[in-house]
Amino acid sequence: MKLQLLIFLSLLIINSNAQSYQKIHSKAIVVDTHNDILTKIIETGVILDQDLTGKAHSDLIRLKKGGMDLQFFSVWSDGNRINPFAYAMRQMDTLDAIVKRNPDKIVKVATVKEIYKAAKQHKIAAMFGIEGGHQIENDLKKLDTLYYRGARYITLTWNNSTNWATSAAYETSGKILSHIGLNDFGKEVVKHMNKLGMMIDVSHVGDQTFWDVINTTTKPIIASHSSVYNITPQRRNLKDDQIKAIAKNGGVIQINFYPLFIDSTAGKKFDDFLNLHMAENDSLMNVGINDWVAGAILFSRYSKDLQYMRPPLSTLIQHIEYVIKLVGVDYVGLGSDFDGIEFTPLGLDDVSKYPLITKALLEKGYSKKDVTKILGGNLLRVLKANETNY
Repeated sequence: MKLQLLIFLSLLIINSNAQSYQKIHSKAIVVDTHNDILTKIIETGVILDQDLTGKAHSDLIRLKKGGMDLQFFSVWSDGNRINPFAYAMRQMDTLDAIVKRNPDKIVKVATVKEIYKAAKQHKIAAMFGIEGGHQIENDLKKLDTLYYRGARYITLTWNNSTNWATSAAYETSGKILSHIGLNDFGKEVVKHMNKLGMMIDVSHVGDQTFWDVINTTTKPIIASHSSVYNITPQRRNLKDDQIKAIAKNGGVIQINFYPLFIDSTAGKKFDDFLNLHMAENDSLMNVGINDWVAGAILFSRYSKDLQYMRPPLSTLIQHIEYVIKLVGVDYVGLGSDFDGIEFTPLGLDDVSKYPLITKALLEKGYSKKDVTKILGGNLLRVLKANETNY
């Protein structure tokens, strides 16, 4: 009888904890600052308002299931794209069409106030993030257009540099550089973004560009999808002095989920996989398929090979905790990189799995208030601090 009672009480506690984390997740404003599904839609023809399980990390059904309240949709092109501004407009048109077809599920928003309104209406709030400053084509009027169409941050560089800002890839290339950091026009871009109310994103930028931004901006900045260099020394990750500088600036670091950025052992495993399937990857690219789309195709074909490359969810939580221990709970959030990455940590199979992060943080002993900040409250604070025209 005592054993039965013990089992019953244990099950009751487990069920109570499950309800607790789900309830906290549901009540929080959950924000993800980086999702690349728009590029995948254009490159592969998938449709966001259909069930894309097995084809993409994201769709409207699973975003809702995951409790997503504010999704920043990445607008991306690589440095070789001809007329990147026009391609950015095409990606924005794509989301606009999705919103028009699904007014009961998703709505574009411009302000924090509108985000809360959308949440009360049980709709996903949508904003754009521009991944790569080359998309403004050295024209502040085009920057304005991106803002008024719903972009609320620009990642100043992607892996390629612009002629006004240098990327992490460029600054660490070992080549003789014509310039590093922000030039005068780059500083003008930062000041113009401050004036508009557009967050400056330092994910992908080089160290010199980072410090030039810190010394130029008058508003809090973000790293929309970066992780911790001291855990995983990858050029895209943030060093301790950079994390401290973002905190001092009042900004926020949105932790990237990509295994290569959170697990120091994943890089070799990834290289081994690519070497094994190099001929097949080359044949895909030779017919004009984008390199990361080719990678996604390979991982879909050889999905069993993924399992040994996927780190546990605890690896992601380690990066979140590192930032908290270094600078405090007010300066960290989530920037998944879903649909821009080939594989994910175990458990975080797609956008429906965000509640598992809430569960893990609560199990670590973080309070409901702190978890709510991590899930989205910190990013909303920075977004509000950048708002000027509303």
